[in-house]
Amino acid sequence: MDDQGRGFGPRPEGGAAPLGPAPADPLPYEGVWRFTAPAVEASVPQARHAVRDLLRRQGVPVSDDLAQGLLLIVSELVTNAVKHAAVLSPTVAVELAVGADWLRVSVEDNHPYRPTALETDHGRTGGRGLLLVREITREAGGVCEVDHTASGGKVIWAALPLKPARYA
Repeated sequence: MDDQGRGFGPRPEGGAAPLGPAPADPLPYEGVWRFTAPAVEASVPQARHAVRDLLRRQGVPVSDDLAQGLLLIVSELVTNAVKHAAVLSPTVAVELAVGADWLRVSVEDNHPYRPTALETDHGRTGGRGLLLVREITREAGGVCEVDHTASGGKVIWAALPLKPARYA
């Protein structure tokens, strides 16, 4: 995977507000990292490992449950891009943005089709990846969306709180 580097001041995009107030000074683990990879099956575990290693290297205070959910989201989104967008998008981009009390992962490709989450169909063996992503995100207290890019492709993202969701 090609690491495009680190940026500052991450915020969830797509109209979503940050999941909490930003501190005056960034914490050591805050930043934005972007990886690009070919739209091939081998990129799925590479993207998952890159995100996992980045969380560890930066010391992001993420619970084991949230980390596992995030890695499943990365796997599902990259798999979808490889399976459904590779014909028009020879590469995919994975971005991880981390704030003081939230994180956002996104997968971008150049295919214009915007997928929708399919309902459960027990007769099918696949096709529910986006539904799974939405459920993991919802259970964590986060937000998941699909947006168009300026280049005519799409970006699918999930923003998750670093603190456990509170249930009333």
